[in-house]
Amino acid sequence: MYDYDLLVVGSANADLVIGVERRPGAGETVLGSDLAVHPGGKGANQAVAAARLGARTALLARVGSDEHGRLLLDSLREAGADTVGVLVGGAPTGVALITVDPSGDNSIVVSPGANGRLTPSDVRAAASLFHASRVVSTQLEIPLESVVEVVRSLAPDSRFVLNPSPPRPLPSEVLAACDPLIVNEHEAKVILGDSAQVSDEPEDWARLLLAKGPRSVVVTLGGEGALVASSAGVTRVPSVKVEAVDTTGAGDAFTAALAWRLGTGEPLAEAAAYAARVGAATVTKEGAQVSFPTAAEVAAL
Repeated sequence: MYDYDLLVVGSANADLVIGVERRPGAGETVLGSDLAVHPGGKGANQAVAAARLGARTALLARVGSDEHGRLLLDSLREAGADTVGVLVGGAPTGVALITVDPSGDNSIVVSPGANGRLTPSDVRAAASLFHASRVVSTQLEIPLESVVEVVRSLAPDSRFVLNPSPPRPLPSEVLAACDPLIVNEHEAKVILGDSAQVSDEPEDWARLLLAKGPRSVVVTLGGEGALVASSAGVTRVPSVKVEAVDTTGAGDAFTAALAWRLGTGEPLAEAAAYAARVGAATVTKEGAQVSFPTAAEVAAL
């Protein structure tokens, strides 16, 4: 019996958000809205999103011993996520500088801070969390060597989910463990490199990614839903049409929901369809963690 439906290993950031009429060009200054500070980071976002949906969730991460770190811990606990794996100290809490334009699209620059100090030894020290978790999810806002150690620490029957963001080339050991590898259009093109130029069709990207070794692949397509690919073939999953206010955190909410539903035994396409609904609900509100829906809010869409 697993103690956790989902263990998230990853980043925890303070999101510093400013609304802008348009993004500045090189050497240009634009005026923006008042600064808003929200708990964020892909790891903490996934943990909060899953916990809010009702999943038994734990986070393995590192934050600073500072105000931003306390903000993150409070948000995780309020959502119901277990913070036993959140390490404190070693560097300031990571920070993400986010601009959001009127259409809801965002641009993000991340200062890793304490996230860069989540080491392979930290991962090994959390062995009990891995053996207590049905699904393990991570991203690339922590050191790649720590992601490799996550793969090596997996319990024999657990499932590994990776969103390679920010994208970079991945070792075959990591790719082979992914079930699924979850990418958006930009991440898919970075990982595929020159082979992405073969086609403009997401279905072809999914097949090419699958050929690199993952057990399954999901390509998210924003308002167009997602694609799922496995040895059974490629399936398109529709999304729910909503008016987007802020896309910050939508991909994290999608990944968390997908990972949780896969852990319950739901087939990949069905889990992705549910995750697309979670992502759609997320973009209807401003902010990252504060915008993540409950299961009841998803059902109401």
